[in-house]
Amino acid sequence: MTATNRLYVIGLTALSFAGCSHVAPSHRATLDRALTEWAAHPTTSTVRVLIQTRVDAASSMRERLARYGAASVASASHPGLFTSDVTPGALNAVARDRDVLHLSSDAMVRSLGSVLDQDVLLGTEGLLPRIYSGANVGVAVIDSGILPNANEKVVVTYDFITTAGNKVGAQDPYGHGTHVSGLIASSGKTSNDLYEGIAPGVRLIALRALDQNGAGYTSSVINAIDFAIAQRAKLGIDILNLSLGHPIYEPAATDPLVQAVQRAVDAGIVVVVSAGNYGGDPATHETGYGGITSPANAPNALTVGAVDTHQTVTRQDDQVAWYSSRGPTWYDAFQKPDIVAPGSHLVSDVPTSSTIASMYARGLIKTSGTTNLTQLSGTSMAAGVVSGVVAMMIDGNRQNHPGGRLTPLAVKAILQYTAFPMAGVDVLTQGAGSLNAAGAIALAAAIDTTQPLGAWWVMTPVDTFNAVGGETLAWGQHLVWGDHLVWGDFIFHNDTAWGQHLVWGDHLVWGDRVLWGSSTVWGDGSPAVWGSHLVWGDALIGETTTSGTTWGSLSGNVTPDHLVWGDLKSLLVGSSALSWSNLEQANRDLLIINK
Repeated sequence: MTATNRLYVIGLTALSFAGCSHVAPSHRATLDRALTEWAAHPTTSTVRVLIQTRVDAASSMRERLARYGAASVASASHPGLFTSDVTPGALNAVARDRDVLHLSSDAMVRSLGSVLDQDVLLGTEGLLPRIYSGANVGVAVIDSGILPNANEKVVVTYDFITTAGNKVGAQDPYGHGTHVSGLIASSGKTSNDLYEGIAPGVRLIALRALDQNGAGYTSSVINAIDFAIAQRAKLGIDILNLSLGHPIYEPAATDPLVQAVQRAVDAGIVVVVSAGNYGGDPATHETGYGGITSPANAPNALTVGAVDTHQTVTRQDDQVAWYSSRGPTWYDAFQKPDIVAPGSHLVSDVPTSSTIASMYARGLIKTSGTTNLTQLSGTSMAAGVVSGVVAMMIDGNRQNHPGGRLTPLAVKAILQYTAFPMAGVDVLTQGAGSLNAAGAIALAAAIDTTQPLGAWWVMTPVDTFNAVGGETLAWGQHLVWGDHLVWGDFIFHNDTAWGQHLVWGDHLVWGDRVLWGSSTVWGDGSPAVWGSHLVWGDALIGETTTSGTTWGSLSGNVTPDHLVWGDLKSLLVGSSALSWSNLEQANRDLLIINK
């Protein structure tokens, strides 16, 4: 982190300086948690903010910010959104402007993949039957770039670090984006087909927003997302892969990164996001809850946690990886992740000259061309696997039902409905269950998306089970959303729930085909045992002490045996434990897991 931290300011347009007509003493824009902490105890001389103002006042905002003492004011991609560096005094003046509604931290986001060990993985399991290849499906990867060799079809690269989205040559100085992209779409050519990607027919679009150290500003990611939305038709973008995140500083409704993800889903793009690697103590691997990062808390995102398959085909020895972030989400208490997928010890490409390759040279597997192979673990990798599966789902649906289109929410529902629930694992840890690629692809291919609203749209019989490693496993056949479990045969109809602009949750009307569960109770009919395992309660995961990470604890009259959603939301929203210094420490230490 540089001496200047960076912030997002979301609002409608003008803040006022004392004596200025725009000053409204009774008005003060709300600040996210990181900004609130910094304003109370500034650790740097300035903090960089992203400011969204009322659109009708945006034209005068730049001049006004300059009068407040803000520096380096620049327009961002969304209307009325600006970035700027501000002093504590300028921040206060901006917050008092009647046209500014909210200020949010333009936090550092980080990649969510890590080198867990340097042993060479000699083989991988067959994750799914290759009926479809993802041909002509566009996947935009917002990451550190992609440096292809003979493996991937990289259409174009755009830079959001040093430019506002200029077209540049293929590059990936960090290596993370290339690794994730290889999991999505590698042909396996340079590894003699040992490490083929999930959907080798995919067209990759590289949107570079992370630097040579795997870090970047929230604003760069938002600009990349808005670019993908604007260029969706021209570039043929169907899927966005976001294997990155930062700690949650505010509710989803005001988080600018979450709102950018929501806009992408509204535009018809499936947004696959890694859940975060805050699921356990790095020293002891003790489980912690509440470690979901932003934008994985976006309600309509497809949020993916990680499974360790132990490199076997059978599901019997699968475990949710210790590092995989568990729910609920801070402030909103949403159930996340949505599903979990293979993410541990996965082999894929990294550029020979990348930071990852130089730091972990002993773990490289030599190949021909400009890249080598290495083994990484993280929810980043799991998101890449799911993006590849989604590409094959879209491919299968298009081939079987020309003219139709699976919406992002339909894709998400299919993946949850077909997932395999993991025995003895609570919903906050696994979501709807473990990825069932074969089932999801088969159901997506069977759904006729040209059918009218309310009609039965599964045109061919589909078994609700799959054979894996000699075992027959049943689909979970339920959705996990908001704070509810949803059961029923809803997936077999073209329902209003599959529209693009719906945020699922407490107010969703499903009709008479769906049975709502009651407010979700974690585990097998009993509350989850939270004990002292609430991440970011008294200390943020990632803040290590001599005894390892200090986990937060439940406070007041709330006990693990009587935890209800009302109490939980009060705990998450009311906690005063988060601090800017702790959050920044977590950003600096983020996700190079050595145990």
